[in-house]
Amino acid sequence: MASKKNGSFCTSATKTFCRIRVILGKTIGLNQRSAATFCLGGALRRWRLAVAALLIAALAALPAGAAASGEIVRLATTTSTENSGLLGSLLPEFTRDTGFTVHVVAVGTGKALRMGQDGDADVVLVHARPAEDRFMASGFGVDRRDVMYNDFVLVGPMSDPAGVKQAGDVSDALRRIAASGGIFVSRGDDSGTHKRERLLWERAGVMPGVSRYREAGQGMGKVLQIASELDAYTLTDRGTWLAYRGKLHLSLLFEGDPPLHNPYGIIVVNPKRYPDMNIDGAMRLVDWITAPKAQRMINEFRINGERLFIPLAIDVADL
Repeated sequence: MASKKNGSFCTSATKTFCRIRVILGKTIGLNQRSAATFCLGGALRRWRLAVAALLIAALAALPAGAAASGEIVRLATTTSTENSGLLGSLLPEFTRDTGFTVHVVAVGTGKALRMGQDGDADVVLVHARPAEDRFMASGFGVDRRDVMYNDFVLVGPMSDPAGVKQAGDVSDALRRIAASGGIFVSRGDDSGTHKRERLLWERAGVMPGVSRYREAGQGMGKVLQIASELDAYTLTDRGTWLAYRGKLHLSLLFEGDPPLHNPYGIIVVNPKRYPDMNIDGAMRLVDWITAPKAQRMINEFRINGERLFIPLAIDVADL
């Protein structure tokens, strides 16, 4: 059903179509007299665009799975969104609502952005804002939006020989780890977590000795398992920690410092660079995950009663 707001109206599918046209350099708009009257000169041109919009609206109205039967959206994202179980909760609902199937490649943020840069993904969902901004500034992405946030936490041996629990801030916590002689396991994979960890060490002004700083080159879940086996410390996102903690001999030792804030953004890969990408599916996914239904699902997603992510696209008070 069409909705009217601020003098314009069209279906959600037509809005997506209009935004795609804008990205590709073919700007169109809808005036309030009729859905068939677009902001372009010439009756024939208006008629053709109206027919296109009606076809898209008709596809959107088909039963779930029919509108984009067989179409795949390639999503490159972080291991935290996969390991936490969040995507397993969200994406089946996206498929039911739109008909698009999402193929997920869960890697570190750095690799996810490189996949977008190489045209190997239609959309990326990552958590390293400086790297995201460079991706956008270089023309590899369009339409970046905030999705959600969680935070990083420091976990380590239950005995906490470094005394991390007594730290005044995250820099103090890292200095205690470096001075303790204990092992620190790093992602070492250019992920968003790895980027943040290196920045935190830089701000702390210390690093563990070479023999005690282990770069795993693995995803967050595997790093937590390694840290547990080595009785070591590591930095992890809260979502993956909550998903794995029941399998580990580790404790959450430090949290809550502002530098540990961890926002996630979603970016459509630039279709002008890669004409064969699924721009319609990518835009539909971005629209869907930042709309009230998905934001509410993110807000309500729990593991053992604990919330993993907090919505950013819509204020929680409005859900």
